[in-house]
Formats: sequence, C-alpha cells, structure tokens
Amino acid sequence: MVDQYSAEDLEKAGRFKQIRMVAKLVNRQDKRALPMVFGSAVGIIVVFVVIGLLTGLVALLAPLGVLLGVMAGMILFGRFAQRAQYSAIDGQLGAAAAVLQSMRGDWTVTPAVNGNRTMDVVHRVVGKPGVILVGEGVPARVATLIAAERKKTERVAHGVPIHEFQVGSGEGQIPVSKLQRKVMTLRGTLKPAAVSDLNYRLKALQPSMQMPKGPMPKGARMPKMPKQQR
Repeated sequence: MVDQYSAEDLEKAGRFKQIRMVAKLVNRQDKRALPMVFGSAVGIIVVFVVIGLLTGLVALLAPLGVLLGVMAGMILFGRFAQRAQYSAIDGQLGAAAAVLQSMRGDWTVTPAVNGNRTMDVVHRVVGKPGVILVGEGVPARVATLIAAERKKTERVAHGVPIHEFQVGSGEGQIPVSKLQRKVMTLRGTLKPAAVSDLNYRLKALQPSMQMPKGPMPKGARMPKMPKQQR
C-alpha cells in the first residue's frame, strides 16, 4: 500500500528518493499519469528516430528526439506532480497559506492574521495588486472574519485595493489548486516603494487570531508546500 507522504517527508528526502515518493503520489491519484509521461517521451523519441532513418539524418535527429522526449516527459510529470501535491494538502488547516508562501515574485505573506476558536483563518498577502485577504474554513464564519480584517486593514491602507478570496470547493470559492494562479494574475497597481510603505504600515496591526482552548485538532499543523519537481 502506498503511504500518503507529508510535505515534511518530501522536504527531508534526497533528490531521487523525493522523485520516487512524488511518483507514487502521482500514481495513486491517477493510474494513467505515469504511462502518459513515459508514453509521451518514448513517442517523441520514436518519431524523431523514424524520421532520421527515412531522411538519412538519424545521427542528428535521434539525439534531438531523446532530448525533446525527456523534456516533454519532465514537463508532463511536473504538472501531474503539482496536482498530486495540491491534493495532498487540500483540506488541511493552513493549506492556503502554504500555497501562498510558495508563490514566486515580490509577495509578503502573513498567515493567520485573523481567526477564531474553530480554526477558521484569514491570511494576508501584500504585493503590487494591493492587499489580498484569503480565508479558509466554514464560508459564513470566514466571511465575517474577512469583513473584520478588511475594516482593520482599511484604517492603515488608505486608498489601497483590497481583494478578498475564500478557499474551498463550494460556490464562489477558489480551489486550493487554483489559488496561486488567481492571486498572481491580479493587476498590479502599486509601485515597489508603495508596497514597501504598505508593508511597514500593516506591521503595526496586531493579529486577531484566537487560539483554541485545549489540544490542537488532529492535522492542525500548517503544511508546507513541496517544491515543484522539475
């Protein structure tokens, strides 16, 4: 039986062991994934070799086919791996924060700037598009938390665009697998100096996270987003 590896297990593993672990996750999620990866790579190689044999340029086209085949296989495997990694953290507390913190570019992510005892949380992202508030948890409770955080943010971020998103699978929510793309496609309106000034002002805000009484719920540790396989 294939185990469900955690993000921490993936980070601690060596490079080749990590690839094997991710390959098992990919195969568990979609039995057709690995055959498609190998099939695409082999198919491209075969096509180039056949063309090379027919044209007498096999010495040139065969190595080129191998190179392109391997590249195509790696790109396809990377996509399947990313999908499996998102599936591995989907539904865990802090999954949205893990995805946000793995974004490339000039982003400042502050996890759990607001929350409640039932572990509904709001994360804050600051970048050129302004302030992005991302909530995860029960929709009705998260909406209240986001509204409260927006009101608090507006006191120090005068005139700055504030975007609101909820992560989940319900109506009007964004799946965790699409969150990063959604945030990164927001139109940038602030210059770097304005972003730095905004971060400075937001640091003065005190987090409103209310920690629950008693032991943390099972699986409440915030997951780390595994690095993408290349």
